[in-house]
Amino acid sequence: MSGFILTPLRWLFVILIVISLWVYGYVTMLLDSPVNLPKEQSDKFFFNIPTGSNLDQVNFELEAQNILSQPKVISAYARLVDKIDIKAGDYWIESSDSPRSLLEKFNQGEVIQYRVTFLEGWNFSKWIEHLASINQLQFDNKININQLLKAINPELDNPEGWFFPDTYAFTSSDTLVDILKRAHKKMQRVLATEWETREPNLPYSSPYEALIMASIIEKETGRVDERAEIAGVFVRRLERNMRLQTDPTVIYGMGTRYSGDIKRSDLKRYTPYNTYMINGLPPTPIAMPGFGSINAALHPKEGSSLYFVARGDGGHFFSDSLKEHSAAVKRFQINERRKDYKTSP
Repeated sequence: MSGFILTPLRWLFVILIVISLWVYGYVTMLLDSPVNLPKEQSDKFFFNIPTGSNLDQVNFELEAQNILSQPKVISAYARLVDKIDIKAGDYWIESSDSPRSLLEKFNQGEVIQYRVTFLEGWNFSKWIEHLASINQLQFDNKININQLLKAINPELDNPEGWFFPDTYAFTSSDTLVDILKRAHKKMQRVLATEWETREPNLPYSSPYEALIMASIIEKETGRVDERAEIAGVFVRRLERNMRLQTDPTVIYGMGTRYSGDIKRSDLKRYTPYNTYMINGLPPTPIAMPGFGSINAALHPKEGSSLYFVARGDGGHFFSDSLKEHSAAVKRFQINERRKDYKTSP
């Protein structure tokens, strides 16, 4: 029985196997080893991939910051497993990350999600002011509002009321237009849905008029339990051809002239929004209404009240007649007036 003899070809085969196993072990160790983070950022490190970057550029940048080594090897592995495509944006590189997990993050686009919240009752100017304060957005202070509206919706002439107040997630690659488009589309969806289920015989000729009413309700009260009742008052006044006589519309029409108080002369000064002077609804919404106010405008509470006055505690006193209302005004505006008192129809 002859012994096993390693021929030169077999030797070469064995050497290749040993080298392959060594390379596999080395690459596996390299890919699964924890990344190095700067000592001052031991938990996670902020890293931005600019638009247009490729994986080689990213890996060399990470090597330059001493976060990983052997960028060429990592790029070669990425090509082998088809992970070469990466998505631009802001990322957190965490202490638990490895080159393999980073490839997965960059390939899947697991970018940092930022959030922006718009409160119910804000007007469009407040929205723009709030967006300008967010560092992650590349905000242009010289932005042209008309161009902005065309980018959001070419049919949008006036932005007021057309953006749904909510919290929206965005990434570093999102623009001002991207965020406002989401808010605009959500308002369109909510308004269309509520309009389809509206109460019959309401004095609105279009969903837009309901949106105008909802914005007034939003500014009149912050109390959920009063919205439908206030909507009922306004609806009955419209049905009787009575003026709405609501202060929030006057304030909106005053613009920068408003300094925290309404004078009698302001109530007598004509603007398209002065509902003490005009009949019916103002020409546009005066704020961004939330779902509750939209629902109230389209589902007003039945009743007989035609007037209400703020009690000064956040709620309102409702009256059926002018005589009853005058007594309530005297009581709450004069006898029990508070510093934070607000008037109402």
